[in-house]
Amino acid sequence: MSLRRALALAACGLAGGSVLFSAVAVGKSPAKDAEPGPPGPAPAPTAPGLLLLPPAAASCPAGPTWLERPTGAGVGYWDSNWDRREPLALVNLKKKNEETGEEELASRLNHCKAKATRHIFLIRHSQYNLDGRADKDKTLTPLGREQADLTGHRLASLGLKFDKIIHSSMTRATETTEIISKYLPGVKKISTDLLREGAPIEPDPPISHWKPEAVQYYEDGARIEAAFRNYIHRADAKQEEDSYEIFVCHANVIRYIVCRALQFPPEGWLRMSLNNGSITHLVIRPNGRVALRTLGDTGFMPPEKITRT
Repeated sequence: MSLRRALALAACGLAGGSVLFSAVAVGKSPAKDAEPGPPGPAPAPTAPGLLLLPPAAASCPAGPTWLERPTGAGVGYWDSNWDRREPLALVNLKKKNEETGEEELASRLNHCKAKATRHIFLIRHSQYNLDGRADKDKTLTPLGREQADLTGHRLASLGLKFDKIIHSSMTRATETTEIISKYLPGVKKISTDLLREGAPIEPDPPISHWKPEAVQYYEDGARIEAAFRNYIHRADAKQEEDSYEIFVCHANVIRYIVCRALQFPPEGWLRMSLNNGSITHLVIRPNGRVALRTLGDTGFMPPEKITRT
């Protein structure tokens, strides 16, 4: 068993809670004059420097069916085709050129290859009225409107040519978008239900003060995953220039998207906190590599204006 595979199995057990797997560092061989211990069964072959103590056969618990987890992945594994836009996966290798009868693989791969970088700015809505019963009553507070002004000013100060603003259809996100857009005249606004707040996936570790019904994870999780697949991917092959896109939505949605984009365990989304009006910046390169430039940035706000509700 390779060292990487051994560590992966150990991590699997610790995460799932259903398997005990110990890896103990082993030093140099004992000296010749050391007193031998009692005889025992021969140890199983292991990676150099590790003593592995496997239990009875066990496996990691399966996650939600909408998540596609690579099988046999070791520590540090990166799925280069995470967005299903890897050129080699898009080319029909059986297709032949009619004239020469030979595959023109390089030409077709180049035709499917992304050329531009996408910059994704995920904005959490500003502070809103928590006492509202219906969504229409959960409007921004006066402080929330100030926060949106500060966020809009910050985005405008970056000097970027933003392509569009896609926002959740919930009231607090729509109002935040309206204020931000004043600083970005001419940028198209698009409303969507996919980015509405919800319970994306059961968090690990769980928390006691927030326990949605299982059906909420089932309904919201599939929708938020659909938002991720629809909006978070490398640029289309036809896109020639880098793009800068703004998404105004909610803390749960943003945290889940960040975990999925970086290929971190999505169950860890609740371990992050995001301030109201904060900016999270994801970069998706043409080769599919993803980088997180900023997470929940509110450094542009005065301390007394910062909230997290």
